[in-house]
Amino acid sequence: MSSSHHLQCVSLLKRCKYLVHLKQVHALAAKIGTDADSLFAGKVILLASVTVVDAIEYACRLLATFPSPDAFMFNTIIRGLAESDQPNRSLLTYAQMKGRSLSPDSFSFAFLLKAAANFKSLSAGIQLHSHAIHHGLDAHLFVGTTMVSMYAECGCIASAEKAFDQLPQPNVVAWNAMVTAYFCCGEAPNARKVFAQMPLRNLTSWNLMLAGYTKMGELGEARMLFSEMELKDQVSWSTMIAGFASHGHFEEALGFFRKLIMTQGILWWSNEVSLTAVLSACAQRGAFESGKILHGLIQKTGLNSIVAVGNALLDMYARCGHIAMAQRVFSREMCNKNIVSWTSMIAALAMQGRGEESLVFFNEMVESGIRPDWISLVAVLYACSHSGLVQQGCELFQRMENDYGVQPSVEHYGCVVDLYGRAGLLEKAYDFVTQMPMKPNAIIWRTLLGACSIHGNVELAEGVRMKLAELEPNDSSDCVLLSNVYAMARKWSNVAEVRNSMNEKSMRKDPGWSSVEVNKVVYSFVASDKLSSVREEAIEKLEEIMLKLRMEGYKPQVSNVLHDIEEEEKEDAIVRHSEKLAVAFSIGRMRVEDQVITIVKNLRVCRDCHEVMKLISKAYNRIILLRDRSRFHNFKEGSCSCRDYW
Repeated sequence: MSSSHHLQCVSLLKRCKYLVHLKQVHALAAKIGTDADSLFAGKVILLASVTVVDAIEYACRLLATFPSPDAFMFNTIIRGLAESDQPNRSLLTYAQMKGRSLSPDSFSFAFLLKAAANFKSLSAGIQLHSHAIHHGLDAHLFVGTTMVSMYAECGCIASAEKAFDQLPQPNVVAWNAMVTAYFCCGEAPNARKVFAQMPLRNLTSWNLMLAGYTKMGELGEARMLFSEMELKDQVSWSTMIAGFASHGHFEEALGFFRKLIMTQGILWWSNEVSLTAVLSACAQRGAFESGKILHGLIQKTGLNSIVAVGNALLDMYARCGHIAMAQRVFSREMCNKNIVSWTSMIAALAMQGRGEESLVFFNEMVESGIRPDWISLVAVLYACSHSGLVQQGCELFQRMENDYGVQPSVEHYGCVVDLYGRAGLLEKAYDFVTQMPMKPNAIIWRTLLGACSIHGNVELAEGVRMKLAELEPNDSSDCVLLSNVYAMARKWSNVAEVRNSMNEKSMRKDPGWSSVEVNKVVYSFVASDKLSSVREEAIEKLEEIMLKLRMEGYKPQVSNVLHDIEEEEKEDAIVRHSEKLAVAFSIGRMRVEDQVITIVKNLRVCRDCHEVMKLISKAYNRIILLRDRSRFHNFKEGSCSCRDYW
């Protein structure tokens, strides 16, 4: 073996990004005899364990067949396994290392402790701590710092504190680990206390505090700390944007993003985390115009080539109801697509009630060589249920395990229950639930109760409610659904009984809210909210709209409102639902007739509001996109895309 051949193989290794390339280089090395060199073999194992995706098994096989593996090779495999989906296998590799009489070093224990933390095994962590003491490495800064993190991940903060106290001279990394440990165990005040005691802080210290506060929902503390920071980097801004978005504070998340652009410029903020977070905020709030501006910025910076950013962009357009734009991003702008991309497109079409097209996309995904996972199968079953494709959905469910190797989970069973329920096949849905191989959870029974509410099956609804009372007795949504079933059957005494029971148990119905974007500003409406200038403007316009609709023959559908109040009060109870206020406010503010009104609602749209949206779309020549809890409704020229099947 010449040195030039060796250098050539090492040089080729540096260019390997995929397992197939790594195997080719390794085969070349075997042909010329370089593969027997321990230095070369160590580099192959390092690449396969840490850098190349889905190559850890190849690394393990190489270690098993190499004649005399050294400690570096074992440490590398332990490291790769610690970060894999089977971190417990690191301990087996450690046992093999000991079996070859190789002494573990500080790297061995740091990676092993990381593995114990990742599969949250306190017993394994304690044993490794004991081994580290035996080898005189427990006080090593690298090992001791990892030990702090391990105990915290396993929920043992007292042991984490002891491990930290035993470090002779903790550096800023160790102090940061202790801060993270307290946040990991839900002790924000102690994290702040340690942060204040730190002899030296770096920017990472501040960012860890921000991450801890936002993860725990202490957004006020995070905002205060953020304002105290003299230096902020991309991580700081991304943490605030993602943190506020993840807790539903979408306007604040967008506000941080706008401030970032104003203070730092377009190019500075360009990172995957902040982009996906702010696109998620736009998606959740239906902020289409803001998302469209963001799309332009992404194109300018060339970041649309990042798969995660493309997926987030696709999802934003889909959740804002602009399915054509989502399809354009998918087909024209995403050079690389993964299973998330395909699943997002399938789910986007499903939410629009376009089940047949979802099935077409699903089949194209399979033909492209991407194997469906359990999430993509949930998406396509959801598409079938929302389009009344009972036969196709049932066939797909039956083929899941044989064709795609995915064993049906409770989520897939829930989709089939929904499939039967929406189609009115309630007895079939009930039989399906009772024959499930696993115990039905509350979501399964609640899905069936929702179907009873849609189709007015009182007897079955009462039985299902009893099942739910055993599992989640204090869930208000179940009582509301049962109350609606009684109301449809005009059993007003039963309705009153359910409502009185809710009051006695202090159960409160989740308040309905709707948001709408008007002139790049997102406005939110709650049916029972306090009076404000915006709300007053919406009510005034709504009264004008309702008067016009009544003159054209509209009659309020008040079947779900209590029987023992006056008819006028019933109408008032439903006329100011949040989605009606949102659409009225939009019509009052928007001046361009061809503008699309996009509304996001947190609950299922009621029958009366659904009818009113159809009438408004015809009377005012508007397209109204309404996203409720489960799907999109596209109202145009007096009809809805759901064809009253929702």
